[in-house]
Amino acid sequence: MSNILLITSSPRGDESVSNKFSGELANKLKAKSASNTLVHRDLAADPIPHLDTVKTAAIRKAPDQRTVKKRLQPTIPTSWLQSLWPPTLSSSAPVLINFNIYSGLKSWIDNVARAGQTFKYTETGPVGLATGKKVYIVLAAAGVYSEGPAVSMNHAVPYLKTVLGFMGMTDVEVIYVEGLAFGPEAVEKAVAAAEAKVAELAQAA
Repeated sequence: MSNILLITSSPRGDESVSNKFSGELANKLKAKSASNTLVHRDLAADPIPHLDTVKTAAIRKAPDQRTVKKRLQPTIPTSWLQSLWPPTLSSSAPVLINFNIYSGLKSWIDNVARAGQTFKYTETGPVGLATGKKVYIVLAAAGVYSEGPAVSMNHAVPYLKTVLGFMGMTDVEVIYVEGLAFGPEAVEKAVAAAEAKVAELAQAA
């Protein structure tokens, strides 16, 4: 059995290319076994609040050291944190916007990257605790950022691989759907390539 966590962050909803392909991949993975489960977290429709001073203070203190106001704050982040357990397959769908991910996805990461829960500090350095998971990143972009002169402007994939790896998720596949602003032929080519990649990854899973 595999528990699949699908995270979407594009505010374009059904018009989003990244939502489309990440959803297709997640559904193909789920269909591989009747016992597989799928949980969808739509960060655009149901955003997780950004960390503020109260939430940050609450997270950093033991429960018995929190004020009444602070005791209420970790509830939502903890529920989102728990959505990582026990999924063994995760599908994440960012869109490249201003060369990085949407702030909604960053907020989710800020809430689930918790010392003692998704990683821990040791004498030899930090160790990720969210191990044994396969992560698929679907990244849609108007330009081409996987190769060529604009590759250095793609801060989304390096960041995601770094922070996921920090939490123990090092097995990451990236599906690019890019060049979408370069005309109908480019779009057709990008979509066909993404469809082929989704089918390939689903078959190999």
